[in-house]
Amino acid sequence: MRVFISAGEPSGDLHGANLVQELQDQGIHCVGFGGPRMQEAGCQLYQDLTQYAVMFLQALKYLPQMWAHYRQADQIFASGQIDAVVLIDFPGFNWWVAKAAKRHGVPVFYYGVPQMWGWLPWRVHKLRRLVDHVLCKLPFEVPWFAERGVTAHYVGHPYFDELHQRQLDPEFMQEYGDPRTPLVTLLPGSRNQEVAANLECLLESAVRIKQQLPQTSFAVACYHPAQAEFVREVVAASQLSIDVYVKRTPELIELSTLCLACSGSVSLELMYHEKPSIIVYRLKPLQAIGKWFVMTCRFITLVNLLATDDISRKAARPGEATGGDRNVPFPEFAWMKNPAPEIAALAVEWLRDPVELQRRRQQLSELKGKFARPGASSRAAQYLIEQLRLTAVMDEGSDQDLPASMIGAAAAAARMAKHSQVDDNIASRRAA
Repeated sequence: MRVFISAGEPSGDLHGANLVQELQDQGIHCVGFGGPRMQEAGCQLYQDLTQYAVMFLQALKYLPQMWAHYRQADQIFASGQIDAVVLIDFPGFNWWVAKAAKRHGVPVFYYGVPQMWGWLPWRVHKLRRLVDHVLCKLPFEVPWFAERGVTAHYVGHPYFDELHQRQLDPEFMQEYGDPRTPLVTLLPGSRNQEVAANLECLLESAVRIKQQLPQTSFAVACYHPAQAEFVREVVAASQLSIDVYVKRTPELIELSTLCLACSGSVSLELMYHEKPSIIVYRLKPLQAIGKWFVMTCRFITLVNLLATDDISRKAARPGEATGGDRNVPFPEFAWMKNPAPEIAALAVEWLRDPVELQRRRQQLSELKGKFARPGASSRAAQYLIEQLRLTAVMDEGSDQDLPASMIGAAAAAARMAKHSQVDDNIASRRAA
């Protein structure tokens, strides 16, 4: 079997690499679009999409390259050598890949589907048309998609596979850690534009914290060297003496008393380390107004959504804070105006109140125990393989080299074909 994987974000490249390893262990050959992590895992890479990990209008300048990659994918699918396509995040381009796959009759699996339950929910119609199976990272996604006629299966968040495998550098931890001094770690994001948009706010927050609590130390965790170089230039012009590191994110999170972080998948890492944190995401005025119109839930942080299991509330209005909600562990400041004064005030309050810090840690510990289980990559690979084998039995009538239980599952699925698609898929999975 040959599986084509398409991932564009740095996080998607990471999740894709873990999936590639699991599929290869089962004798599946992986090809596709991705990044260096997928290539290192053994995927035959046609294009590196991580260089296009930008947002909004900045993506328009890459349209010619994206169109060329789409045409390449179409030719690959036309060859008849691909048994399945797996999409990971990166919806702008991956919708094109899905359309090409469907044109040539290749089944499509979306692993890490766009959060359409949170914003632009009408995209589910496109999802239902172009995608055969959705592999959900979050438990509340399954009923949401199922109610809209989408075949959805919960496998868990693949980020926890990586977190469980990581080993902290003991030498760095020993040399840098000082339990007598509060450490605040700044996490400005993995995309260059996120760093540029959020760094000023985070540094101003740090300056304000330092003015009130002079004993506090600070560090910035960067995703790659180019970002670190930019951050060091900005830090040099600030009032702070602050350390800037590359590839030290897990160590700095673990060592910190609290973190100030740009919204993103890093919130899951903060939950995993049980680290009290404040989330910030600076928006331009037009983006802030658009956020109100396109979002259908109040919180933007995944951990907060897991804590409330509530994706029905409207997004906060422009200028409205969500930092005072004690039901969620991470206060959010996604504003179009600089929230540094509010962020600093909240951070100082926490640093002066060990009881509140401990309450936040306990809250995160409970969420970690409930949701941070590894194995998502393995479960996703197993589900994909089972579905392909069932399809082979049903479409070709071949039962060679298949376990009896798998053949029985396929037969049961065929008998129930007269029922609805959702019921059919549920019966097949139970029989398997």
